[in-house]
Amino acid sequence: MSNIVAIVGRPNVGKSTLFNRMIKRREAIVDAVSGVTRDRHYGKSDWNGKEFSLIDTGGYVVGSDDVFEAEIDKQVELAIDEADAILFVVDVESGITGMDEEVANLLRRVNKPVLLVVNKVDAANRLHDATEFYSLGLGEYFPIASINGSGTGDLLDALVKALPEVEEVEEENLPRFAVVGRPNAGKSSLINALIGQDRYIVTDIAGTTRDSIDTKYNRFGFEFNLVDTAGIRRKAKVKEDLEFYSVMRSIRAIEHSDVCLLVVDATRGFDAQVQNIFWLAEKNNKGIVILVNKWDLVEKETSTVKEFEKHIRQQIEPFTDVPIVFISVLTKQRIYKAIETAVQVYKNRSNRISTSKLNDVMLNIIERTPPPAYKGKYVKIKFCTQLPTGYPQFAFFANLPQYVREPYKRFVENKLREQFDFNGVPVTVYFRKK
Repeated sequence: MSNIVAIVGRPNVGKSTLFNRMIKRREAIVDAVSGVTRDRHYGKSDWNGKEFSLIDTGGYVVGSDDVFEAEIDKQVELAIDEADAILFVVDVESGITGMDEEVANLLRRVNKPVLLVVNKVDAANRLHDATEFYSLGLGEYFPIASINGSGTGDLLDALVKALPEVEEVEEENLPRFAVVGRPNAGKSSLINALIGQDRYIVTDIAGTTRDSIDTKYNRFGFEFNLVDTAGIRRKAKVKEDLEFYSVMRSIRAIEHSDVCLLVVDATRGFDAQVQNIFWLAEKNNKGIVILVNKWDLVEKETSTVKEFEKHIRQQIEPFTDVPIVFISVLTKQRIYKAIETAVQVYKNRSNRISTSKLNDVMLNIIERTPPPAYKGKYVKIKFCTQLPTGYPQFAFFANLPQYVREPYKRFVENKLREQFDFNGVPVTVYFRKK
């Protein structure tokens, strides 16, 4: 489980640019998950071998200054509550504003690492201008220009040093199935229905669940932990944003799970917030089962199921090899099918293909459909193997791996899925020098 780093500050100081810059400081570039409620962004990054989840808390103006201040106050306090470290971004062009001072007042009382980031320092004279930010009382600052990356290396060095060590807690060696989704989609109700008792209080008010709780499940000859990840814990001083808070808590639970049961409210559809949680699970290489709940409330025609499923698969391209189960927690329709599917996905994620079998199958396919020539160069793939990792990763050894383009990588992944059962599981394909 990795640390969570929140980027806070008022709008137009360059938070999103810094976020994009930081997530691309990986050996393998990981795209941001964007377009969610209020333009929040979630991604993974690492620096000097230390991995962390990164959240750009957004910030926007609606109506009067009073609304603006309340919104910033809410988001900063939520970030403070859940993050392990905070990057407070300010703008050297505009200098210190009243909103900067308000955020600084909150951060000075925090017992967590806070790094003050002075952005847009892209000229020598602005280094002098940045000194005024000492008056915010947050200590040393980091002058950067997020637009071109200047200074971000020093910032990242300081950040990874400041992050607390993540304790590896020894737990029972049981699979963990995380029940994730938007607030009020039916996550707690699903667990209640499965275990046959009202373990959790369930109401029609979004955000009832206070903490992520594990429930041991040992029916049908299979034992695992079910995790309710709604994780809304009320704080007296926090003006809650349930969507933001639930995603922050879900990040931790997703990272610490084997399979994610993504519960979708059929009456609301597979919207941007649900897509965001799906991609969080995919980026973390977790098994995924999509459960479309409240299906009993949907008016149906002959092709309703097919159309709904088609829409979901369009939204999750190119990772469409994911099981979708239509359920009703209220009537207990197909809820046990959901668990059977999750168990199968867990087995798929643990699937190991022997090197001899993998080569027999895949090299024949590659010989019939080799990589297209690139710049007059022909790629020859001679050997492949599954890497010894907790989820499916494959290495294909070639004479010119740098000339294997993305479409061919997808072709190889699709063939792996056709030949071996990886339904519901992200598959990573690498091409390496033989």
